[in-house]
Amino acid sequence: MLGDSISAEYGLARGQGWVTLLTQQLQEAARPVQVINASISGETTAGGRTRLPALLRQHSPAYVIIELGGNDALRGLALESTRANLNAMVDAAQAAGARVLLLGIQVPPNYGQRYTQEFATLFETVAQQKNTGLVPFMLEAVSAPEDLDRYFQADRIHPNAQAQPLLLETVWPAIEALLQHA
Repeated sequence: MLGDSISAEYGLARGQGWVTLLTQQLQEAARPVQVINASISGETTAGGRTRLPALLRQHSPAYVIIELGGNDALRGLALESTRANLNAMVDAAQAAGARVLLLGIQVPPNYGQRYTQEFATLFETVAQQKNTGLVPFMLEAVSAPEDLDRYFQADRIHPNAQAQPLLLETVWPAIEALLQHA
């Protein structure tokens, strides 16, 4: 699991994040998959691209889940740079023999309609071109305006502990499909 604060349990007590819940669900389902969470709060696609080769060598994963891009948008980085970094990470993981799942994120509309739309389709484009699994918007289950107070921390960016099972529920079908096509 290569992600940012959403997957690194930012603002949560250890063990409450969706990646930990995924590990528990895999164990309960008697799936012999070891989950290594290499997520770092604040990580961008450039940081993930830099760190991924060493992680691939160290762990030789069968699967790589990439949940990066949100911090690129928050910093106003060029979409082409984000796309190039995602492409490079998928290429590296696939070259190492791993199956890949991209977890997409969306940005608020205050970034402008064009940027918001292009950012959302960026994940779809990479997934199609690289033949990977995709969850277009991993926060979909907690993204309605009325959900902000219920499912987000005070910063209104990071999902709270109550949201974590819903995040897992959103990504689980794609993870299950990934595991079935091993």
